[in-house]
Amino acid sequence: MTHPLIPQILDLASPVAEQLGLEVVGAVFQTNQSPPVLRVDIRNPQQDTGLDDCERMSRALEATLDATDIIPDAYVLEISSPGVSRQLTTDREFSAFKGFAVVVTTEPPYAGQTEWRGKLQSRDETMLYLNQKGRTHSIPRQQIVRVQFDEQH
Repeated sequence: MTHPLIPQILDLASPVAEQLGLEVVGAVFQTNQSPPVLRVDIRNPQQDTGLDDCERMSRALEATLDATDIIPDAYVLEISSPGVSRQLTTDREFSAFKGFAVVVTTEPPYAGQTEWRGKLQSRDETMLYLNQKGRTHSIPRQQIVRVQFDEQH
């Protein structure tokens, strides 16, 4: 269950991240620890998210949170990057990773194949579009069981 302060924290953190050229991906407030831990996940849309991005966000967000006193008791602020998961699931990920090499797994087989490799073009309500050597292939979404980065490319 999401902590009730998370929406307010995200409302404060998002503009801070934007000023730094970053995006807030999510936040978790772990109150079962002593002191509680507020973890905010960020990403740098221009390049791989680095330690310096986390440090800049930590300093800026800490000042904002302290000024608002939204969390009155002691807590630990952690800023991290979720990294690139191997599997794509959200519309945002499909948009952000357009042009990346992916492997699409279908079940049952589509057009005689269960595995498709190519560059991700886009995804709409019914289809995923994959570029294979200049040719676009349309794969029905209801047959796709997984889309992940192609680590061979």
